[in-house]
Amino acid sequence: MAISLCVIRSFRKSKSVFKTERILEQQENCILKEKKGMVSIRRINQHNVWSILKLEVDEAQKQFVATNTESIIEAYTTIIAGGIALPFGIYDDDTPVGFLMIGYGEIPEDENPKVAKENYCIWRFMIDKNYQGRGYAKEALRLALDFIKTFPCGKAKLCYLSFEPENAVAARLYHSFGFVENGEFDGDEIVACLPL
Repeated sequence: MAISLCVIRSFRKSKSVFKTERILEQQENCILKEKKGMVSIRRINQHNVWSILKLEVDEAQKQFVATNTESIIEAYTTIIAGGIALPFGIYDDDTPVGFLMIGYGEIPEDENPKVAKENYCIWRFMIDKNYQGRGYAKEALRLALDFIKTFPCGKAKLCYLSFEPENAVAARLYHSFGFVENGEFDGDEIVACLPL
């Protein structure tokens, strides 16, 4: 009986779930690495999810970014609703140092900035408090953009992200990569875009 229930559930998957699974399977054997070091981004799976959930930012930064638990739950609910969310761990060799989530297109059942339609998004990005100040953020963001430029979910003109106006450290990092504010807000967060 349990086997048939599992089979029935698998047939109820939406096209978006299958598309997201296909995108992640294509990346399974393709760990993206920074050429100068051993920083990599790796898909989140049953083997590494618990170590990623343990990562957290400094107490003063918690107002700027959701927890990794919240982010992974949001990725799941987005995929189930028909959207695309791609969660990754950021690694130094085999040590998890951060979390990254990429989105594509509009998030179903959510208010989206206008730029979201058929574009990529750096949806979540964090480096654990114990690994900050070592250059991981720059290397991981470069790897994320390299991945996005392969257009794994479809063509796009832009990559966008959003950040709290008070988060000067994030603003400097994003500006250093060429992200520019487009005048939109995602809730209270400033939206910035980068042409692909």
